[in-house]
Formats: sequence, C-alpha cells, structure tokens
Amino acid sequence: MTQRSILPSSLLSQTDTDEACPSFTKLNFHNAVVGTELDVRLMLYTWRDRNCAQLISSTDLGHLNVTKKTTFVVHGFRLTGSPPVWMEVLVQSLLSVEDMNVIVVDWNRGATTVLYFRASSKTKKVATVLKEFIDLMLVEGASLENIYMIGVSLGAHIAGFVGKMFDGQLGRITGLDPAGPLYNGKPPEDRLDPKDAQFVDVIHSDTDALGYKEPLGNIDFYPNGGVDQPGCPQTILGGYEFFKCDHQRSVYLYLSSLRENCSIIAYPCDSYRKYRNGQCVTCGALHKESCPLLGYYADNWKEHLKKKNLSITKAFFDTAEKEPYCMYHYFVDIIIWNKNVRRGSITIKLKDKAGNTTESKLNHEPTTFQKYQQVSLLARFNKDLDKVALISLMFSTDNIIGPKYKLRILRMKLRSLAHPERPQLCRYDLILLENVETSFQPIHCSKLQL
Repeated sequence: MTQRSILPSSLLSQTDTDEACPSFTKLNFHNAVVGTELDVRLMLYTWRDRNCAQLISSTDLGHLNVTKKTTFVVHGFRLTGSPPVWMEVLVQSLLSVEDMNVIVVDWNRGATTVLYFRASSKTKKVATVLKEFIDLMLVEGASLENIYMIGVSLGAHIAGFVGKMFDGQLGRITGLDPAGPLYNGKPPEDRLDPKDAQFVDVIHSDTDALGYKEPLGNIDFYPNGGVDQPGCPQTILGGYEFFKCDHQRSVYLYLSSLRENCSIIAYPCDSYRKYRNGQCVTCGALHKESCPLLGYYADNWKEHLKKKNLSITKAFFDTAEKEPYCMYHYFVDIIIWNKNVRRGSITIKLKDKAGNTTESKLNHEPTTFQKYQQVSLLARFNKDLDKVALISLMFSTDNIIGPKYKLRILRMKLRSLAHPERPQLCRYDLILLENVETSFQPIHCSKLQL
C-alpha cells in the first residue's frame, strides 16, 4: 500500500527505519538539559509480532489489522530521557489478554526536558499527529469504537485531546494519574474530560503532588484515597522514588488488572473516609449490583453507568504495599454487652491451618460501641485465607495514661464480601482486655442459635 503522507514530516522520525526491531528512544539527562525537538515514533506490536515492533507511518501500516481493536499507549514527561520501565511489560500484558494491535507512541524527543512546561506545551502537537494517523486508519476501514487510548500523566491529556478531535467517539480512554501541574483548574478543552470518549476511566494515585485531583472520567478510581501509596517512600530520604513512586503506582495497579491472580474491586463512594468506615460497600457478591473493577476491565461497568444515568462516579479502594496489590474485604459485625459505651479501635488477625497469617486494623478512626447495637467494621486483608483456623482480636482506646478498659462481646461475626458462599465465622461471649491480643477458634455461625 502506498499513500501520500498526511503526517507532518518534522514530527515523524525517519531514523531507525533499518532496525530489525525498533526500540523506544533512549536519551539521557544531557538531552534533558539542552532540550529536544518533538519527534513522534509509532511502534506497532501485534500478537504475531509481540516481541518485535514495526515502525508504522502514513505510507505503511505494516501488520496493522484495522478490523481489530487498536490500543495506543502514550507516556508522559521524561525528566531523565530514559524509556519508561513499565512500557514493555504493559505491551506484553495487553497482548496476553486480547489479540489486538498495540501502538506505542514514543514522543520521548519532546517529553525529555528538565523544564516540565516545555513538555506540556507539546502535548497538543502529539495529539495532532495521532489524530492524522487515526484518520488514515479510518480511510482503511477502522472504526473509532475499536480505538482505545491509555495515557500516562501528560499522556492522559494527550489522549483527551485526540478524543476531542473525534468529538468523543473513540471507544475508550484510560487516564493513569493524569498530570496535575499546569492542568488543575483548566477548562475541559485544555485537559482530559469525560466526554472525550464513549467511556473514560481514570486512576488517581498522586493527587497531592504530580497528579490531578478532581474527577476527569466517567468513573474515577482513588486507590488509598489517591495519596500516599503503601510501599512508597514517605520522606525525601527515599530519593527519586519519593517523587515518582505515588505517580507511577497508577500504572502498576493497571498492570495488576491484566494478571489472572488479581482483580481489584473498587467501591463507589462520595469520599475515602466513608469507604474506610464501611459506609459504601453496597455492591459486590453480597448485593445485586456488581462492583466496578479497576484497570483493563473497568469498561464492564459502562452499562451500569448508563442504566443509572450516571456521568461521573468516584470509587475508592485500598491496596497492599507490593504486587499484585489486591486486598480482600470482610465485614466484622460486633455486638457488645458492656453497660457503658466504649470508644476505640480493633485489630484482627486471621490464621489458617498452614500457618499463613494476615492482619487488618478495622477502623481508621475510633468507633463507638454501644450495648446491643451491632457495629459493622470493614476489614481489609492482603491475603485471602480460604479456611480460617484461628482469629485474634485486640481492642485499644489509644490511652497512654489511665485505666485499661474491657470490651465484652456478645457476638462477633466474620463474613467475606468477595466470597459470600463461604461459611460465616462466629464467636460468642468474649471479653477483650485493652491492648491484649485474644485468640480463639471460630465456629460456623449456622451451628449455633442466639
């Protein structure tokens, strides 16, 4: 196929065309200091050529099958000029779940600079390149509905600009911690917006620094409230990781969704505080409504949004410190016998017969326990123990000076949100001494009558 190029020659790389397997542009900090001119390279990976990219252009679509789904991966600002460490894994993971075209949008020459605003100023130019390339795809028979864009940081806004150029008819855009600096407070035409595609999902992992805080999609996911991701350095002593870890976590959470051993469930809610207090667990296996899934399969919730006539939904969840990041949610229902009201928090540990253990602090703020009133506390564990053999509870009021209190429990019940078919585990008539761990073997609730 030969066609006249409709892409600006100054923006398309003519280098590396003789490479057997072209790779992502590698630059260094020197390039970032002196600056680089924008040069966009489109590298195609397919199921057939998943380990060897093809440079594609307006005159040669290569092995691009326009009848298949095409996923564009767009990176963001590159301070040091090095290739994104996650790029290859993301490409391979996408190809492992679906036979599609994956196009890596390499605009490293342009994104590499010590001056962030310079990279930001080039985002709409990159979007224009992609728009003109998609125009070519459409001429060859592609469908806008089959186009999916994954944008990271500045790349999320690039995806939004492309979507606007097609009047929001792209199939889907995923924004992975869209850039906040220079975009916070901007009108929809100058940033990613829910109307930029038929479905827009966003993961916010660094809202207090490099990421965008407010909702930008049809559904916006806020892991750990959107700030201070577990496992990331909390002080500058962590070096460069202190600045980028929270921001990059959105990418790694998305990658987890492409693995078979981790489906991260999120809970629609008005705020992270309400979620943590167990006030928003109104979906899932215990209910008739399904919960949204984070990442690649988030668009399964698109029909739910339509039925509910929802344009914007915020969803919250917690994660573990390291891959695969999944947390497993349980409710712990407690009724006390205490004559006096008690305020405090409870820590619960689970152990199976093999000796595997997992722990959760049930309430991030003090809970009020009143006589004969059930309190349902949301527990999050980083391990999913199928058969719990031992449960440990510890009650605390966080009093350093003063009397040690007791909490007498009439009934404690443990129930899994993800696996409601599992037997609910109970313990009756139990006394907790403050700051003393109390362990017991639970029994199936159905075996006893209150």
